[in-house]
Amino acid sequence: MTQLLNDSAVDQALGTVPEWRREDDTIVRTTELPSFPAAIEVVDRVAELAEEADHHPDIDIRWRTLTFRLSTHYLGGLTERDFALAKQIDEVLAAR
Repeated sequence: MTQLLNDSAVDQALGTVPEWRREDDTIVRTTELPSFPAAIEVVDRVAELAEEADHHPDIDIRWRTLTFRLSTHYLGGLTERDFALAKQIDEVLAAR
């Protein structure tokens, strides 16, 4: 069963995803892509990963700037699932 992480565990997990920051009960990453089509390609790939994981980020698209927000909403905080998807999002962005 998925469990909420305590503050210490969240701090430790944040060390594994240095581009992400904590905002209350979410982790957030903002990135800029070279073009709007490139940004949409990233969103499409992240959508595939999210569907596979049955864990979906909030995604804000502003032209070529993307902001990803992860939280395990039904539990009201952060879990290992959030950090696992954050790592996958980082891999998608690194491949660009």
